[in-house]
Amino acid sequence: MTLRLYNTLSRRKEAFEPIDPANVRMYVCGPTVYDVAHIGNARPVIVFDVLFRLLRHFYGPDHVTYARNITDVDDKIIARAAEEGVAIDALTVRTTKQFHEDVEALGCLAPTREPRATEHIGDMIAMIERLIAIGNAYEADGHVLFHVPSMPDYGKLARRSLEDMQAGARVEVAPYKRDPMDFVLWKPAREGEPGWDSPWGHGRPGWHIECSAMSAALLGEVFDIHGGGIDLVFPHHENEVAQSRCAHGTEVMARYWLHNGFLQVEGEKMSKSLGNFVTVPDLLAAWPGEVIRLTMLMTQYRQPLNWTQDAMREAWRALDHWQDLTRDVEPGGLPASVLAALEDDLNTPKAIAALHELRSAAAHGSSEAAAGLKAGAQLMGLLQVDPQAWRAWRPAELAVDEAQIEEKIVARAEARKSKDFAEADRIRDELAEMGIALKDGPEGTSWEIAR
Repeated sequence: MTLRLYNTLSRRKEAFEPIDPANVRMYVCGPTVYDVAHIGNARPVIVFDVLFRLLRHFYGPDHVTYARNITDVDDKIIARAAEEGVAIDALTVRTTKQFHEDVEALGCLAPTREPRATEHIGDMIAMIERLIAIGNAYEADGHVLFHVPSMPDYGKLARRSLEDMQAGARVEVAPYKRDPMDFVLWKPAREGEPGWDSPWGHGRPGWHIECSAMSAALLGEVFDIHGGGIDLVFPHHENEVAQSRCAHGTEVMARYWLHNGFLQVEGEKMSKSLGNFVTVPDLLAAWPGEVIRLTMLMTQYRQPLNWTQDAMREAWRALDHWQDLTRDVEPGGLPASVLAALEDDLNTPKAIAALHELRSAAAHGSSEAAAGLKAGAQLMGLLQVDPQAWRAWRPAELAVDEAQIEEKIVARAEARKSKDFAEADRIRDELAEMGIALKDGPEGTSWEIAR
């Protein structure tokens, strides 16, 4: 095994060497539960599920700890609850339940641990107290702030100078800040907002301290992998690094930092104003979860992903064929070609190409290839659906009138019987234009939706 991962910290691929092979530890930033997930949110969930599965394959399911948090206290949550006129707890319970249903439908395993921010307030307060005590943070006007100039190599993860970060960031101007780049660790809670008692008054944590405290509590002061979307590199992950390294006196917070690329829809940035804002529940109402999953994996995780209807149709056709070839097949040994692709920084497009090669061999009668196809696909979280349930579903655009098809097949049979082969060919071509492929055999003519 030679798993190589692109480390954002070093800007190169590195051989993965866990701190402790008996307990490989990974933390991924999870959802802020104020709304349903959109497809941009789904990408890191699927990407890091594939990595979780791969690590479990290499080190054993009992030797991998995957923590993915739930942010259940946040400005957006407070604003949405007020907008809907509901209690904050009611909102977060509802949206968390929806998130769990959605990611399960996308074929994702449950993480080993799923901490909620509100369960770790004590850990956050303790970390903030430590940062104040060693001079990296200060209290001002009911707030506690991390003093960015107190960390000489702040910006190492993002590889940006302090001046560049300050120029490009939306820095909150506040008179109590010692430096414009200082960021909030704790803030006062307004009337009606959730809050907790602390040495600095009744308040709540800033976003960045939540992940630092939760990851340390569950995985230790230094762990193996930290993941998330590329948009989190700065300021969220940069600030996590600052808090964690200073509080614990460590050289790193995580040894490997992995980030997935941005997502567009039909070539444009996804936004509600453009009318191309796509939620996971909306997609799941139209397509099986495995189609969405395979569509995500057809692009390597670090590359920008252009989400299109054509890509989903391509994914469905591939899965439909794989299902046909492996319906009654037990998974075999994991194909070396699939494993080699995934070992190379989760090169899922290359792994999918290897699966297509196995599909071709299986279609020509190789039972070994069919077994390998199933094993390789299942490692990627695919071909998990019951074959009968899969066959019962068809894209709405490919919905057909079965009675009409049968009538045309009967008419074609009569034309062939009377040796009117031109009419028989015309009916076959007409069905082909409808997306129907005919198969003539000793027992008559059968049909299927063409891929």
